[in-house]
Amino acid sequence: MSLKLDGKKLSLKIEQRLNDYISINKKTAKRAPGLAVIRIGEDPASGVYVNNKEKACSRVGIKSFIFHLKDDAEQKEVEQLIKKLNFDKNIDGMLLQLPIPKKFDEQRLISYINPSKDVDGLNEINIGKLVKNESAMRSCTPAGIINLLRSHNITIEGKKIVVIGRSLLVGKPLSLMLLNLNGTVTMTHSKTLNLNKVCREADILIAAAGKPNLVDSSFVKEGAVIIDVGIHRLKSSDKNQTRLCGDVLLEEVISKVSAYTPVPGGVGPMTVTMLLVNTIFSWQKQFSLSSTLNDLLPKTPR
Repeated sequence: MSLKLDGKKLSLKIEQRLNDYISINKKTAKRAPGLAVIRIGEDPASGVYVNNKEKACSRVGIKSFIFHLKDDAEQKEVEQLIKKLNFDKNIDGMLLQLPIPKKFDEQRLISYINPSKDVDGLNEINIGKLVKNESAMRSCTPAGIINLLRSHNITIEGKKIVVIGRSLLVGKPLSLMLLNLNGTVTMTHSKTLNLNKVCREADILIAAAGKPNLVDSSFVKEGAVIIDVGIHRLKSSDKNQTRLCGDVLLEEVISKVSAYTPVPGGVGPMTVTMLLVNTIFSWQKQFSLSSTLNDLLPKTPR
């Protein structure tokens, strides 16, 4: 029987540790950690994600600051807000909720975020440090995936790992993190020839393509571990209903794999949890607090 990698269960366990850590150290710091979220426009999915982050902050004791700007905001206005938050001593972490309207220069805005507050790990300084395998903020979804694998004692070192997708949010940073952990990593994408044949070589297959039900049994070798990063809302046979699915056609591959992540309840909750972890690490550094949370960082083995 395949092992279910339950991200929701693990995230709640980590959240309890974070809550305890904040409770113990808040007196020394004289304030709770602070996370600023900048949302631009009315994208409904973004609204849901921001709300989920706000609730998660509340559960562990992080103070959240939500800045919701209208579509007609100007690039300069957002840049000025980011600069202001960079100097706000009550804010340890900051993120720009993506996607944002196309008129904005997304990467330019991310570049303005102080790297020590860049809890999404998307600033070019943090990406550069990841490439060099130096300590820095790490992208939340990849860090969450690594914690999920480690929590079930799934070995990364020496394994053949195939990542489908090359986005800056998941595919690229995840491939680098796994490489830093001594995995043998192949990054694939929409232009990869014989994609299913390449994927069948994987001991660990990670689907972050953004295409619903892309991965069927022809992509998966017997006994592989499969991580599904995708989440899509599709219309069901009853047109008034919708259902969630991932990039993996789970009902077709589950009998072949040794372990899998469900959708929902797999990678998603861990992404939010690692956002909290990054915020707390920034807070910890600012006040030179001792840490009992270092095992949550994707460090390279010595």
